[in-house]
Amino acid sequence: MNNSSTHYVQAQQAFVLPAEAYAPIPDDAAGRGISNIEQSGLFVGRSEELSALDAAFADPGEVVVHAVHGLGGVGKSALAARWATGRSEAVRWWVTADTEAAVDAGIAALARALQPGLTGLPAELQAERALRWLADHRSRWLLVLDNVEDRADIRPLLDRVSGGRVLVTTRLASGWHRHATTIRLGVLDPADAVRLFTRVLTLHGSRNTDGVHMVCAELGHLALAVEQAAAYCAETGTSPNAYLDMLDRWPAEMFDAAAQGGDSTRTIARIWRLTLDRLTDTPLAGDLLRLLAWYAPDRIPRDLLNGVAAPPRLAAAIGQLAAYNMVTDNHDGTLSVHRLVQALARTPDPHDSHRRADDISRARDHAAGLLAAAYPDDSHNPANWPRYQALLPHTDALTTHHTPDHDTVHTAAALTQAAAYRQEQGALSPALHAHQRALTTCERVLGADHPDTLASRSNLAAAYMSVGDLGRAIPLFEQTLTDTERVRGADHPNTLTSRSNLAAAYESVGDLGRAIPLFEQTLTDRVRVLGADHPNTLTSRNNLAYAYESVGDLGRAIPLSEQTLTDRVRVLGADHPNTLASRNNLAYAYRSVGDLGRAIPLFEQTLTDTERVLGADHPRTLASRSNLAAAYESVGDLGRAIPLFEQTLTDAERVLGADHPDTLTFRSNLAGAYRSVGDLGRAIPLFEQTLTDRVRVLGADHPRTLTSRHILAYAYMSVGDLGRAIPLFEQTLTDAERVLGADHPRTLTSRHILAYAYRSVGDLGRAIPLFEQTLTDAERVLSPDHPMIATLRANMERARSTSDPNAG
Repeated sequence: MNNSSTHYVQAQQAFVLPAEAYAPIPDDAAGRGISNIEQSGLFVGRSEELSALDAAFADPGEVVVHAVHGLGGVGKSALAARWATGRSEAVRWWVTADTEAAVDAGIAALARALQPGLTGLPAELQAERALRWLADHRSRWLLVLDNVEDRADIRPLLDRVSGGRVLVTTRLASGWHRHATTIRLGVLDPADAVRLFTRVLTLHGSRNTDGVHMVCAELGHLALAVEQAAAYCAETGTSPNAYLDMLDRWPAEMFDAAAQGGDSTRTIARIWRLTLDRLTDTPLAGDLLRLLAWYAPDRIPRDLLNGVAAPPRLAAAIGQLAAYNMVTDNHDGTLSVHRLVQALARTPDPHDSHRRADDISRARDHAAGLLAAAYPDDSHNPANWPRYQALLPHTDALTTHHTPDHDTVHTAAALTQAAAYRQEQGALSPALHAHQRALTTCERVLGADHPDTLASRSNLAAAYMSVGDLGRAIPLFEQTLTDTERVRGADHPNTLTSRSNLAAAYESVGDLGRAIPLFEQTLTDRVRVLGADHPNTLTSRNNLAYAYESVGDLGRAIPLSEQTLTDRVRVLGADHPNTLASRNNLAYAYRSVGDLGRAIPLFEQTLTDTERVLGADHPRTLASRSNLAAAYESVGDLGRAIPLFEQTLTDAERVLGADHPDTLTFRSNLAGAYRSVGDLGRAIPLFEQTLTDRVRVLGADHPRTLTSRHILAYAYMSVGDLGRAIPLFEQTLTDAERVLGADHPRTLTSRHILAYAYRSVGDLGRAIPLFEQTLTDAERVLSPDHPMIATLRANMERARSTSDPNAG
């Protein structure tokens, strides 16, 4: 049912008499007549629920019984009273039915209301007389049995009456199939919650309503909580914003606060305490509620609780909580808990046995442990992504609900897993913060030299590298390597991994003079320690081949890539993902030396195998498809390249999302293909969009953002718009020197293209010195055979000959 909403501020209820009119009811009677309460003007919404009740009671029958169930404080009694006032039955009677004795007393009170002369008789005879009257006057009466706590308490009554209407309100969600049909009542619609709060707050005059929406949202739009908060603000002169601050700073006091004249036994803290009191024979229920309080309120995976207790005990405890509407079973493998129930369960109260501080702390740590154990190991595998997506909100909630000084090693593990997935998906900023918090926790709990601390430090360094902050990444990698060598020894596998990571960081800033020797040392050590065929050794060989390729030393890169592929086929198998990656890398190396006759068939084979092994939507498949398209573009086969680029982008937007870093790369690649066929009308807007999105997603200084800025400037130059191109080239060079360093290959490329742009506008005074500087640096940094060097030398000679026609 749709949770359209309703609530009212309870007015004095008096008996509505039948036509023959009897004496009035005393205020302290156990049963009451139902008066018309619409005059208060404080009842809002719930139109669908009221209509559902009308429909439910429309059919005739011997006795029609319906139950409205829901969480304590959700507004069940209010809905029942509102609906009952509009009914036409001659006798409408309200019974507080939370115990069997209260039911008997309420029925006896009905007898006295019908026949005041029965007042002197024993209560049992009064109740019997009322039951006879109900049996004799079919379809002339309506009973509301409010707050039924045990179905057995009303069973004798239902067995005796016939022909009338009975509406039950209860917290019990289950067990009504033999007695009644049910309507579940949810929280107020947000707009109705705001309307209720505002009406109560301004009942006696205009008041400041700023912040009402936020208060209602924080209270989870729970009717009783909204009404009581509004009454508290109205009575004490507290503004909604101030109330929100008090709720944050003193939650225990505010959960138990009632306005003067309000029912102090009906605060949310007390009604839920009574519910849990009824579950004391199932102590696991309270433990579970305190545990679930640390997660997000919606869609908590039920299997998170596996292992908390034996399956029968666990199922029984969840069933008890669901029966009292303290949790909701969504019947899709997930549970939900009202956020205010969670907030209460997380808030210690020395006067409440269900909220002892030690129990709450244990539940928090247990919740962290369950989360850490629930994450898959591989964040790169799309088959695991739904699980990561399901767990992320609960990791966020857990770490938001308490301060970092309460983090445990399990909290750090959950943060690390969540960060790994977010980093994979391009959500770099939250990933970085999570790694920072995880490292702080590991250092505090485990000490600076613990293996998990060293791994966490390496993860943080990698996160810095992913956002382009190499100034912080490299010192952290260096520290990690030094500490790992000291703690684990120079030959420990973790030490070798740290050395490889540091080499990759040096490579990222273009410091190949330090990167390549470190890659070479790591490979040598892994062959000696792990063996030539160990997967990590093969990874080292792959990394070293790529580093050789980066400096243009393809004479060493290609044979090493070929050897790595051969070894991976033999050791891992032809279809292993790392083997597929090696085949792709070798094809890329062939393309780099212009051997497209070998590159393209290898790219095609790689794509076919990757689609078969990993699936058409795997990120590596998308990358393989893009690489093949780029190879087609390299040989001028744009008729095949562009449709493949377009397909890759469409699939990436569907699978990865429009903001994923790989999607942005595929968009840039497609724009480049459009530029290649001269379609700059489509290319330039796509380049501009990619740059805007990379600045927003990755940050202005990320290396890929710098690449986008460079490519866009080049596109402007292609259409002759050097007025926009040159400032963008200048900005890109300045940023590349600051972020990547003066010797990084990308920085050298930026300097080269800027010199070319200066030459294009005839500014040879700036072009020639820049060509000369770039050539000198490239010859120092890159391999002598690197293609950039020959291109630089040719461009510099053209600039010189333009400056001095007699030169040469």
